[in-house]
Amino acid sequence: MALLIPILLSLLAGFAVPLQAGTNARLGSLLGHPLWATGLSLLVSLLALGVLLLFIKVPRPNLLAAAQGPWWIWLGGLAGVLYITVALLMAPRLGALNFIMAVIIGQLLISLIIDYFGLVGLPQKDISLQKLFGVLVVIGGFVITVRG
Repeated sequence: MALLIPILLSLLAGFAVPLQAGTNARLGSLLGHPLWATGLSLLVSLLALGVLLLFIKVPRPNLLAAAQGPWWIWLGGLAGVLYITVALLMAPRLGALNFIMAVIIGQLLISLIIDYFGLVGLPQKDISLQKLFGVLVVIGGFVITVRG
């Protein structure tokens, strides 16, 4: 029961991903270029975040600590631009299901690498046969959906 709310919130976040890809794709076609849609999407995200920060009264950030952090902490912002831009270009071509399955496979593969080497501040984790099998099952499902 303790996992129910985290699982439901994670499902809600999962629902947002294909919606984001589809809505941004349409926005890009209306604006005339995909990068305008990426920028506007990120601006809307920033405004929504600002409202949320004010609403829940989050303390001010420690920018000095962030400036002294490792160089790779800034890759998250670049990853966001990459994801949004690729999503709005590829979701219309692949369809929501195939696009999201490809994204999930990418997430699984990089997660194995991150865990194995303990990258981006996360602890090292072994790659077991069960983990590899799980990833292969997802890849198999993707192959089935693409051919279908």
